[in-house]
Amino acid sequence: MLASYACLAGYSIFAGVSLGGTTVGVALLATLNFIAIMAARKNYRLRRLTQIAVQFRETISVWGAVFGALALAGFTMKVSSDFSRGGVIAFFAGGVLSILCSRLLVAGVISRAVANSWFVRREIVIIAEQGYSLSSAPLREMRQFGYRSVKTFEISTYELSGPGITSALREKLADVISTVRERQIGEIYLLFSWTNRRAIDLLLDALTVLPVSVHLVPDESTARYLRNPVVAIGSSWTAEVRRPPLTRMEQWLKRSFDVAVASVAIVLLLPIMVMTALLIKLDSRGPVFFRQTRNGFNGRPFGIFKFRTMRVLENGASIKQATRDDPRITAVGRFLRKSSIDELPQLFNVLIGDMSIVGPRPHASAHNSEYEKLIANYAFRHHVKPGITGWAQVNGLRGETRTVDLMQRRVEHDIWYINNWNIILDAKIAVRTIAVSLIHADAY
Repeated sequence: MLASYACLAGYSIFAGVSLGGTTVGVALLATLNFIAIMAARKNYRLRRLTQIAVQFRETISVWGAVFGALALAGFTMKVSSDFSRGGVIAFFAGGVLSILCSRLLVAGVISRAVANSWFVRREIVIIAEQGYSLSSAPLREMRQFGYRSVKTFEISTYELSGPGITSALREKLADVISTVRERQIGEIYLLFSWTNRRAIDLLLDALTVLPVSVHLVPDESTARYLRNPVVAIGSSWTAEVRRPPLTRMEQWLKRSFDVAVASVAIVLLLPIMVMTALLIKLDSRGPVFFRQTRNGFNGRPFGIFKFRTMRVLENGASIKQATRDDPRITAVGRFLRKSSIDELPQLFNVLIGDMSIVGPRPHASAHNSEYEKLIANYAFRHHVKPGITGWAQVNGLRGETRTVDLMQRRVEHDIWYINNWNIILDAKIAVRTIAVSLIHADAY
């Protein structure tokens, strides 16, 4: 946050203006609110600090929300004229950039520390089912974050065979209790299959004599689900094994990005679009624009806008994909498709809200019906709005899909994008699209 104030002070020196105590006070208020919200959203936790995409998304959204709220308050109370606009912009820009840079640095340091087990060690005792892998992923992660087992007790099937506590198990548990008391251990971890309820309950009853916490480590079959977010529902909880398309905050963030980029792009590219329209009219008979039915978010149909590149206007139950040297493509249309200029009218689809700048490319409704029968999870692509460009396109899966395998690869990339979405990824894909459009030649 010091960088924010440095930017604020630098602006006041450069502009030769006095910011006054009110501006500095409001800046301090913004800082405290930002820290409080980030702490409430658990963004300062050790594990959370290593997640760069999450930190970037949270920082931009919370910092923007705080400034938006303060700006609204200033406007409502008619005191916004008391502040230097340049100073506010300098503080806002300097703050978000400095926080993002610090997050990168902190994540790098913490990741290195975790990898080298630099954290202060916490001594624990492990009681494990015999034959159970002591190198399981949860235990490896515990070791990285400073947990050290002073002793591991293995319990065999024979020791658990009796109706109650067998003599062999009683001796082992006495050893556990003695070790915990002598070493002043505060935590015991049970490493058992979660289906072995009898053994777990038996051990929990036996360990009640110790005033320590007892933890049940997820077994391999359960851990794969618990890597997902855990949601509390009263006294119960669920693992969110499939996330919703986007949260409300993510929807707002993505929509803001779409509107901003589409608006700027339309202004900058308007001369090119006007010239393209003239070339189409001079080259062949027919309309400038081509509108075709595609399936969007949740499978809802919408009309996609494109510059006309063919002599035909196909929009029925059977549509043939364009191929190299396709006779249906006009002379101007061939250049437009290769350069992706024919896609520019879709910027208006973005403004309308049917599409996003980045997302799975929408296919013709006829193709959707065909591929949904051939490719598992194909319909998962409709969990977000379709995009002008996407993760599949910047990874070489652009243009004609001659085989089902090619479409399968495209679908896999689309699903990866949906499951790993963040605003930084959208920005990267948008930038890479420009480069890919200039050098790629797979679109016909």
